[in-house]
Amino acid sequence: MAQPDFMALLKIDLGIIGTAYDPQLVQLIDAARAFIAREGIALTDSAEDTQLLVMYAAYLFRKRATNEGMPRMLRWALNNRIFSGGGSDAP
Repeated sequence: MAQPDFMALLKIDLGIIGTAYDPQLVQLIDAARAFIAREGIALTDSAEDTQLLVMYAAYLFRKRATNEGMPRMLRWALNNRIFSGGGSDAP
């Protein structure tokens, strides 16, 4: 899926209409991709992985305003992806 598609989905999730936050959202999408890779997950073009990336980027955007940890739903999705054999083969 192309970056603009991730951006559109993230903006819908966050309720953002304009373009003022676009540079920050691009950075958050890239950071989310890197954080997910650090967990050992090799993302694919699947709808499930797209949703995982958007959820993670939305969490990064929202956590700026709170001190709350990662939402359980996101942690659950990451764990399911890891334990379902979706992790990379890297040592």
